Parts: sequence; structure tokens; C-alpha cells
Amino acid sequence: MTDETTTTTTTTTTTPSEGGEAERTAERTAERAAPVKKVASTRKPRPRIVGVPNDPVADMLTRVRNAAGARHESVSIPVSRTKLEIAKILKSEGFISSFDQPSARELVIKMKYVGGKVPAVSGLRRISKPGLRVYARKTEMPRVLGGLGIAIVSTSSGVMTGREAERKGLGGEVLAFIW
Repeated sequence: MTDETTTTTTTTTTTPSEGGEAERTAERTAERAAPVKKVASTRKPRPRIVGVPNDPVADMLTRVRNAAGARHESVSIPVSRTKLEIAKILKSEGFISSFDQPSARELVIKMKYVGGKVPAVSGLRRISKPGLRVYARKTEMPRVLGGLGIAIVSTSSGVMTGREAERKGLGGEVLAFIW
């Protein structure tokens, strides 16, 4: 089916008593046929802020979770001291194969897969968030999957696992659970 646009012009003879009614009708049809022009908005577009997450630790955990799910070999993350400490814990606990800091602004984590197919990280969960901080006393350290996973805790002596904090008699902010 083809679209064909046909225009028809009608000529009408006007008598002096009609007073230009045909001219007004022709103007109205011409207005309908003309394309409508959009008026430019005077509002400025809202700038997009890219690369500065509100919760950098959650951003790191999400990138690792997504890389494991997509079976990526490595994942690049903006570096911070806390993220570097979390990467050290993940390496020592056997969840990642290695990590490297090629520049002052980037941290590259090499993912680890069991049998070449199953990711060593099967789950990550952010516990303490910017909107709701979660703290644990030295006697109330959480256990993840009955001891199969780890809790990452930020203490006054640095970032460490929940078991290590319990051994040292320290409490602190529970950052994440990893299993």
C-alpha cells in the first residue's frame, strides 16, 4: 500500500455579500497543511554526572558481581584505600585470583573460576549503606552461611573479615557479606 498525497484546490466565486469567507477557509486549510514548528526550549539540559557513585563500595561489589555473572576475566574499578583493602581480603580468602593497580586511579581485579566455569564468588551483598549504617559489637559478629562465607568489617584497626575482628576483639561497621 503506497501513500500518495494529493492536493485539491477548489475555486469558489465569491459574491460581494459573502465578504471573503472563501479566503478565510483557504487560509485555514493552508495552516493545517503547514508543518508545526517546535519552539526551542529556554531550559538548559540537566548535566549528566558520570563516574561518581554515592556508594563506592556498593559500586565495587556490583562490578564484581556483574563480572562474575558475565564470566569476564577481569574487571576495572576506580581505586580507593577501602576498595584496595577489600580486594586484599577477597584475594586472601580465595574469591579472586589476583588484583593489580596499573595506575593511581584504577584497580584491576582478575576473577577466579572453579573448573573454568563456575565463579568463585557466588554472592555479594552490601550490608551497611549510606542511608542505614550497620554496626556489630565484638560479641555479635555476623556469620555468613554458617561460616561458609565471610563478613567484611571496617574496624578501628582497618578493614578485615568478621572472624579476624572477632579474634582481635574488635567491633565495627559491617560492610558486606560474600559467599
